[in-house]
Amino acid sequence: MSEFATAAAPLATIASLSQHEGQTITLRGWLYNLRASGKLLFPIFRDGTGTIQGIVPKAAVSEEVFETLKNLTLESSLTVTGKVRADSRAPSGYELDVESIEVLQRVPEDTPFPITLKEHGVDFLMEHRHLWLRTPRQSAILRVRATIMRAAAEHFDTNGFIRTDPPILTPNACEGTSELFEMDYFDDDKAYLTQSGQLYIEATALALGKVYSFGPTFRAEKSKTRRHLTEFWMIEPEVAFLELDGLMNLAEGFITHIVTRVLESHRTDLKVIGKDIAKLEAVVGTFPRLSYDEAHAMLDEAHKAGKIEAPHKYGDDFGSPDETYISSQFDKPVMIHRYPAAFKAFYMQPDPLDPTKALCVDVLAPEGYGEIIGGSQRIDSYDLLKSRIEEHHLPLDAFQWYLDLRKYGSVPHAGFGMGIERAVAWICGLDHVRETIPFARTLNRIYP
Repeated sequence: MSEFATAAAPLATIASLSQHEGQTITLRGWLYNLRASGKLLFPIFRDGTGTIQGIVPKAAVSEEVFETLKNLTLESSLTVTGKVRADSRAPSGYELDVESIEVLQRVPEDTPFPITLKEHGVDFLMEHRHLWLRTPRQSAILRVRATIMRAAAEHFDTNGFIRTDPPILTPNACEGTSELFEMDYFDDDKAYLTQSGQLYIEATALALGKVYSFGPTFRAEKSKTRRHLTEFWMIEPEVAFLELDGLMNLAEGFITHIVTRVLESHRTDLKVIGKDIAKLEAVVGTFPRLSYDEAHAMLDEAHKAGKIEAPHKYGDDFGSPDETYISSQFDKPVMIHRYPAAFKAFYMQPDPLDPTKALCVDVLAPEGYGEIIGGSQRIDSYDLLKSRIEEHHLPLDAFQWYLDLRKYGSVPHAGFGMGIERAVAWICGLDHVRETIPFARTLNRIYP
């Protein structure tokens, strides 16, 4: 310890300061910002759990402590000791009356921390993503992301689901190989980075009943939209003896649980991010459910009223502007079900009341964030699935194992997938998914 440190005070984190009001504690962290006003210093410290403002009157500390802090550079690492004081005006509700500091590493003046409080361009920030993560908003997003991931797994773990991890390297695709990253495998074989674990967890669902997978997935889609990444995290439940209505109930309870957990733990973080918390508090109760036909009618009326620019053609999938409009009409997620089978995946069960429609559902987040969940009831007939594989010109031999699931004790079953990053974007109110993951991989970015 340096000469500026006092006798040992209990270690605390900024997030836990409410438990130490009136006590002298020690924080380990970094200098995020510093303001001076005459004989008063106002350093802001961060430690990964949050930020707190320190108060340093020149008369209350030694000259060494005052001068050391006054001349300290941003993002220098330090240990600070002080008394926790409640202050309703402070963002966190507390301030720290600094008593002593120990500087662990001082950032040199000639190479200052490159990210300051001024405006920076997106390219600059992404190029310095490894440092941008330290800013309060970006740190808050990652804390919320961690809770979303934990709550997602928790919902299934506590409801009788077994986690079963599918392979990341696959010999074939769920829906063809046009959007997959191809790589050389042994003996001149080709392999692909997975775009979904679904086909594999259908197998584990028929072994274990209720399963889910949770891991990285990859899409080689050359898209530059604010909703697309080439590498992202997907959680996918699959349940034997489940049909479409039950799947929608599962998705509803799942999303509600995640939002509840975020509100329990991250109201301060959401304020730092700038999210309107009242909009998340509205995500309770049952979600509205629209058929594809009803959603098309809504878009048709909106176009005629001049609310959207382009008309939606019946029989086509919904584009991002369509999803944005539909989801913006509700204050909670909306479920759209029974899309035309013609543009949906080969494995989706046709609706027995109208075989031109698939027993599928997309869940659109409110506030115009679009699709966050896509799922369906799966075809359980061997002959129908085989014909669908052939219709889609997929290699039958590569899917023989998948067909086996319909040969040996086939049952109705269903599942969905939720991309974590799209859920983070919605819950945090972000304009682009590049901020939802520590290091985004996009069409034009693979550094750092």
